[in-house]
Amino acid sequence: MISDGLSDLQVNGYAGVDFNDPSLTPAKLDLALEAMLVSGVTQCLPTIITAFPDELAERFAALDHAVRSSRLGPAMVPGYHLEGPFLNAGDGYSGCHPQAAMTDPDAAVIARIEDGLSRPILLVTLAPERKGAGDFIAAMRRRGKTLAMAHSAANFAQVSAAADAGLTMSTHLGNGLPHSLPKLENTLLAQLSEPRLAACLIADGHHMSPDALAAMIRIKGADKCILVTDAVLGAAADPGVYTFAGIPVERTSSGAMVQPGKTMLAGSALCLDDAVRNTMAWAGLEAETALAMASKAPRRALADSMRHHGIVMESGRVRWASDMTPTIERLPAA
Repeated sequence: MISDGLSDLQVNGYAGVDFNDPSLTPAKLDLALEAMLVSGVTQCLPTIITAFPDELAERFAALDHAVRSSRLGPAMVPGYHLEGPFLNAGDGYSGCHPQAAMTDPDAAVIARIEDGLSRPILLVTLAPERKGAGDFIAAMRRRGKTLAMAHSAANFAQVSAAADAGLTMSTHLGNGLPHSLPKLENTLLAQLSEPRLAACLIADGHHMSPDALAAMIRIKGADKCILVTDAVLGAAADPGVYTFAGIPVERTSSGAMVQPGKTMLAGSALCLDDAVRNTMAWAGLEAETALAMASKAPRRALADSMRHHGIVMESGRVRWASDMTPTIERLPAA
């Protein structure tokens, strides 16, 4: 079977390399991207998480230098994903993001971060219940950004208003939430039921169980679901303790990424080809459908932003063996 190359919209690091590290080099980035190619990924959005504005500017500058100066970056990285700092700082919603750095949406922060970058921030994740979110979403859409929500307590009305303003995705739906939610009036159900939002799902068995993944796909519809990894530097790496965005994180023997001594997840160690295989097994999907959720669907989600910025990138081509092992047949052109 032949497919387009896989596309990961949320990847914080890979193969021992942290994309949030201000000392990131082109050589380290190539190491991570080479490892991603092994999993069939030919396009990705390196993702920077919540930090203070000075830190965000420093991290994006280092990431952008690494991308434009590396061998694989120009062919595999069309732009970037900023997850935060415009998130809900409440316990259970904030996840491993630093609560002190969270703030209301501010277009000036985006402008400052992007100043001098060779590639744009294509995807911004925020909590739409924060003050000024509606105007921010509309302004970012006008500037060619795709808007997603996560780490949010937004209710039905707030989710609908965000979609009215131009928000089109849920980032890692079902996660960035406290374990206890209102029975029916909760943000998970509000996002699942909003037809204008595509749902990004982490099919690793840690962020959600196989049954929960299958249920979300049935409710939302496979054509509105996108597989992502939310990988950190423990993906395609050995168990052990690492540093992610200045935070100690541990890849456990079970493959979960946690903060040492805690049960809270801190990204994942998932590879996107494993997400495809897991989705086939857990949701009973045909290979073509699961592959589309990790290739065509993420590219479709970014299509308007790519056009706005005049970005044209080939998808690459991957051959899949009978056991769904990927082999890159054609790299995307730089």
